[in-house]
Amino acid sequence: MDVFYKITRQEGIFRLWRGTGASLALAVPTVGIYLPSYDLLRNWIEEYSDRSNPKLRPYAPLVAGSVARSLACITCSPIELARTRMQAFKESSGGAKPPGMWKTLLGVLSSRQSSSHPERSRGYHLLWTGMGAQLARDVPFSAICWAVLEPTRRHLLGLLVGEQSNAAVILGANFSAGFIAGVISSGATCPLDVAKTRRQIEKDPSRVLNMNTRRILLEVWRNEGMKGLFRGAGPRMARAGPSVGIVCVFI
Repeated sequence: MDVFYKITRQEGIFRLWRGTGASLALAVPTVGIYLPSYDLLRNWIEEYSDRSNPKLRPYAPLVAGSVARSLACITCSPIELARTRMQAFKESSGGAKPPGMWKTLLGVLSSRQSSSHPERSRGYHLLWTGMGAQLARDVPFSAICWAVLEPTRRHLLGLLVGEQSNAAVILGANFSAGFIAGVISSGATCPLDVAKTRRQIEKDPSRVLNMNTRRILLEVWRNEGMKGLFRGAGPRMARAGPSVGIVCVFI
């Protein structure tokens, strides 16, 4: 709550919604790639395991979720980069307004072009800055989430759904399973989210090129300890629980 108070007092209440446009632009293609890919892969793995190796069936959600999330992350990484930088933008004393999504991405490219490093020949690769850290966060998140969600949903539906069941009970069971899975997976992967965020908000091109998830986590551990690794875990879990729950209601 202290963070909310400081943001609203220093920058205004609307600062809490900075990056919403980029978030919406990210959500549509991400969900459009992620969920259909997950369903197709899970069904294919389950059909294959039923025919050839039944022992593989429990791992279908984990594998399908990991692969589907990888595809979505790679495709939408530039939009994720823009969203993160927009949310981390600090207004100057001159009252400069935060840039939009496209201006933010153009700023990433201009910082590369102004750098004297030979790596600048990589062209548009900096638009995928932090993609490794994002994959390191989102793939385990997705694997844990679906591995928890599917058996939890089956268990809740088995307990709650009977002859007198109705739509409200089924929706409640789906939401509850998604909420539980979202909270567990977001809490478990919080250190990876810290690493991803710190890499994507780094403005020094030479430092960005030398950063990776392992180095960032070690640096945070040395300087801030366990508290630093799980900084922001509360808000992240509070967001992920309802978000996954709502998604689960519609699939």
